[in-house]
Amino acid sequence: MKILIILPNWLGDAIMATPALEALCKVYPDAKLTLVGSYVSIEAFKYHPNCIRHYIDETKKGGNRFVNTYRFAKELGAHDMAITFRNQLHSSLLLFWSGTPITTGRRSWHSLFLLTQSIKPAHPSHLVEQYRDIAQSLSPSPLLIEHLRLYIPSHRYSRPTLGINPGATYGSAKRWYPEKFAEVARAYADRYDIILFGGPNEIGMAKDIEARLNGINITNLAGKTSVQELCSFIGGLNIFITNDSGPMHIAAAYQVPTVAIFGPTRHMETSQWMNEKSIIVRHDMKCAPCMKRECPLGHHECMKSITSNEVIDAVKKIL
Repeated sequence: MKILIILPNWLGDAIMATPALEALCKVYPDAKLTLVGSYVSIEAFKYHPNCIRHYIDETKKGGNRFVNTYRFAKELGAHDMAITFRNQLHSSLLLFWSGTPITTGRRSWHSLFLLTQSIKPAHPSHLVEQYRDIAQSLSPSPLLIEHLRLYIPSHRYSRPTLGINPGATYGSAKRWYPEKFAEVARAYADRYDIILFGGPNEIGMAKDIEARLNGINITNLAGKTSVQELCSFIGGLNIFITNDSGPMHIAAAYQVPTVAIFGPTRHMETSQWMNEKSIIVRHDMKCAPCMKRECPLGHHECMKSITSNEVIDAVKKIL
């Protein structure tokens, strides 16, 4: 069974699609997967044991995207079935032009015309469940979704280790404050080695935290890890403190005890999936969830009002 899968662009969203992917592989144990995605999603997913081909979607680069998508579809070729977890015209076109006889995706004006099955997931529901609803159309039996899953081995630390992820690629509205992360780190520095995580655009934020922890031995990995290393290092942690972000979902895939700080996003839709040792710290606000990259009102109270003591107490509850 050859299955073509178009992964979500964002790393966290892609990881939330893994229960649906794993469920499909249980229904079709001989599945040979062709994975298409962003650089970060492919770097995390290419180790899947059923993956026989993987491609970074570069149809945006150079020339006409419609022409690029057509050529890419012909390169991929026909599969037995295909699914896109993206709600994008070009993803629907990619499946249509691939010549695959059975195709499915989230219901939209373009999927209604271009795919053989156009699914409207149950709502409101967690994004993991929405992805399951889309994938269900490819299965003759009910899909049973379980934990998030990555196949990169977790790192083994020599001492108890606490990880902090102060960034969030989506935008500043999802980010708690460096001085507050530093206060939390200081509260546990006598019991844990401290590691700071972050992408290339979050190096300054991590350096700010590091400077506030002068005299404390910490490891700053912001901008220094590959996607594989990021998954491995997070997977081996004893506890993780993070904003709503891709690394938060990496931690859930490895069942790492996690304190997740939420502000402008829908925690019921994108919180950690099936991680028993997970606590969300958030405040109910009239203006939240706004789902904006930056606070549209300029006060950012959904994050600013969360105190370091609240997060410190949440860590105590998990421990």
